[in-house]
Amino acid sequence: MRKLVIVLFTIISTVTMAQENGENELGSWFMYFGTNKIADKWSVHTEAQFRYYETASNYNQLLLRTGINYHINSDAIATLGYGYIDTDPTFESSLNAANLSEHRIFEQFILKNKVWEFLFEHRYRLEQRFISQTDILSDPEQDLDRTEHRARYRLQVTLPLTDIFFLNFYDEIFINLQNEAFGQNRLYAALGINVTEDLSVQFGYLKNHFSSTNYDRLQLGLVFNTDLRSAFKKKK
Repeated sequence: MRKLVIVLFTIISTVTMAQENGENELGSWFMYFGTNKIADKWSVHTEAQFRYYETASNYNQLLLRTGINYHINSDAIATLGYGYIDTDPTFESSLNAANLSEHRIFEQFILKNKVWEFLFEHRYRLEQRFISQTDILSDPEQDLDRTEHRARYRLQVTLPLTDIFFLNFYDEIFINLQNEAFGQNRLYAALGINVTEDLSVQFGYLKNHFSSTNYDRLQLGLVFNTDLRSAFKKKK
């Protein structure tokens, strides 16, 4: 386990040292994910992400997402959900440019399987994105509203090291269903810690690749799953 951890953080340190100024500054994402079980087959997804252009400053994006999950079985989950995203598209907070706000509907299907000690998760997602932006620089009264559609596929691999520590990796591709097909690709590696049976923490690194630029992000993720079935049972 020690060797695997050393390799992981050597890769992160090497990439970090190679950063340049401007939008290539090493940024950070702070994330919470929860699966809240309300019935044997149903659960509620909750999620909040705070994203920064720099390590812990220079606001970039707020993402809030929720959804209802139907557990077909232990290895297959279907989800219908909604997300709200507020984005500051400028690296320098002093620049006079408008924020983007987005209301997003998504449909998702997850399949899981295990090969030896490796836990695989395939996530397929469709998104309908309703984006609004005001063009402050040219015309403050002009609303630049648009609707976009996108497909996403993520392959995630988790490797338990002990009962407490694990490694997590994923690659996710974003495909636009209008204009240029390629949207972005995210490559992620992290060390995870199982704090309790329902609570885990991940410390990771994300390479976010777009067609014309790349972003490097440190990530701190908190996963807290709760069982609320007793609260939803009718009193006899």
